[in-house]
Amino acid sequence: MCALIILSIMKNNLFEILIGSWTLVELIEVPLGDGKITNPMGTKPKGIIIYNSDGYMSAQIMNTDFEHSDTKDSPPYLAYSGPFKTDDEKQIVSHTMSISLFENWRNETQNRKVLFKDGLLHLETEKPFISNSRLVIHKLTWKRMEQTNKNH
Repeated sequence: MCALIILSIMKNNLFEILIGSWTLVELIEVPLGDGKITNPMGTKPKGIIIYNSDGYMSAQIMNTDFEHSDTKDSPPYLAYSGPFKTDDEKQIVSHTMSISLFENWRNETQNRKVLFKDGLLHLETEKPFISNSRLVIHKLTWKRMEQTNKNH
């Protein structure tokens, strides 16, 4: 299986490899200095990211712990969609958010470092940002979803 993924990566460009639907495995917030790794969308977030061959993407992430969380600093739901581009040399995917629940994200482009490991897609924020008074990056792990309609 791993050899097939490596061969696939060698044959196809990053854009082609991303095409499809992915389900969220993990989302963590990693501080750039000392500090505890946290789960900004809860310990069991649910999410889906879809990359279409027409160059558009859509992402939704839900905090399933929100009702029971001690802190309400994080939103219960994150959603955005818009065009995406890839850079094979830098191994970056850029999401331009035409639509977003966060007004300040609309029409903004955010870059994600891309890594494929053990059959999983790992996306990491390219630039650190401030969250809860700490400089952090987000690391998201995604697993490719099985095709539900076998006729295509």
